[in-house]
Amino acid sequence: MHEYMSEARVWGLTCPGFPEEVSRARRWTRDILRGSPLAEDAELIVSELSANAILHTASGLTSGSFHLALAVSAQVIALSVTDAGGTGTAPKVEHQGQEAEHGRGLGMVSAIAHRVVVHDSGGGHTVTAELYSDARPGGHPC
Repeated sequence: MHEYMSEARVWGLTCPGFPEEVSRARRWTRDILRGSPLAEDAELIVSELSANAILHTASGLTSGSFHLALAVSAQVIALSVTDAGGTGTAPKVEHQGQEAEHGRGLGMVSAIAHRVVVHDSGGGHTVTAELYSDARPGGHPC
């Protein structure tokens, strides 16, 4: 392999902050990962992170948007959603009870993904969820 080549492929998509864009984000993810055994998990994660960006940040305002990045290699699928900020707190994983109507989304993502990381990014936040191709959730090998 050439020293400047990588086996990882990266895609990006910026969406306006409209609720119907969540389904667009899911379709985009499904199309890229067609045939992958992790496609359904990835689609669910993108759906949740995109909805959170629209519902809980300035991404959902009239001129708001959110950005998705999808990186795929033989070992990992990394899904990132960057929101437009506008909130005083960073997204965090909360483990709510079964009856809770809100606050369970990132907990669900962390249960599906092998790793979830939240970063500050230019006034907003980026939430990255990683799915490993050769391990079970929690980082345990198959």
